[in-house]
Amino acid sequence: MGTTSQRLISLDALRGFTIAAMITVNFPGLEKYVYPPLHHTAWNGLTFTDLIAPIFLFVIGVSIALAYSRRLDQNAPKAELHRKIIIRALKIFAVGMFLNLMPDFDFADARWTGTLHRIAFVFLFCGLLFLHTNWREQAWIGALVLVLYWLAMTLIPTPGVGEVMLEPGVNLAAWIDQQLLPGRMWQGNWDPEGILSTFPATVTGITGMLAGRLLLSKYSPNEKANYLMAAGLLSSALGYGWSLTFPLNEGLWTSSFVLLTSGFASMLLGALYFVVDILGRRWGTGVGVIFGANAITVYVLADVFALFFYGLLFGNQTLNELTVNAMISAGFVPKFASMVYALAFTAVNFIPAYILYKRKIFIKL
Repeated sequence: MGTTSQRLISLDALRGFTIAAMITVNFPGLEKYVYPPLHHTAWNGLTFTDLIAPIFLFVIGVSIALAYSRRLDQNAPKAELHRKIIIRALKIFAVGMFLNLMPDFDFADARWTGTLHRIAFVFLFCGLLFLHTNWREQAWIGALVLVLYWLAMTLIPTPGVGEVMLEPGVNLAAWIDQQLLPGRMWQGNWDPEGILSTFPATVTGITGMLAGRLLLSKYSPNEKANYLMAAGLLSSALGYGWSLTFPLNEGLWTSSFVLLTSGFASMLLGALYFVVDILGRRWGTGVGVIFGANAITVYVLADVFALFFYGLLFGNQTLNELTVNAMISAGFVPKFASMVYALAFTAVNFIPAYILYKRKIFIKL
């Protein structure tokens, strides 16, 4: 396997811009004033917002391939790598629980799933898989998981319902969560980061590992960019075709959703790799690189800062309500005012990211 010691600015930037986009869509100025692309789809379909989480999981997969290929080439003991992967996954999960429990820390009503929880599981499964399989085996495992998930969701009737259902709260994935998940679920009787849907989400990480393997190959840089784009186009086409029978759905993380979003991620990485790393045109990438250097830390800080920016009361209004309503009164379109506040909040989170980056502090959860 060929390796490279040179960091991919394109990958760092993609990671950072994805986190920035995640913060922006998670914290609108006012929830009732949001442009449709900045909302998750109600159920089936795909918006800009629905692309963010799978792109981040894809980037995690790429990063696993790049980081652990170097460690394996250095003959690092696998037992040591196992320990580090497991400990890091546990730390990410623990931080996710901390965010879920803030600010009341009511363990009786805790939610045991979430974005960081899913990241932890995907990192754990993909990291261990990478240490013990080659890229062909990873591809076959990913394909098998997607097919089995599709068959399970479309052929097994939901217990208690007596028929196959793909609607919210009454599908097989929701039923499994209702039986096995402790605490509360995000949508009452179902959770978008539930147990069964974590398996296809892991495949999103596997597609990233395959892209990372390509970047480590002995192909020329131009060939790598071309193959990333071609593979992404093919994956997107297959995902769209599959969606005609197994709809695109982030809440279920359907097999078609995996292929389509991984395809988009591959094409985006290929384009950035060509422009940034091959052509050397790095204008504007600095913001992404800074956000990406401490991506999960910034994500966590955003939730902490939100206690002030979305919870501080001025009279009978929170700071975000006061600000957005004032902008609307000044003549701003409500949805635009809400988006401006979200972007301003994202910019606030850039400040600690910049300080950490300049001081060369990189917090690895």
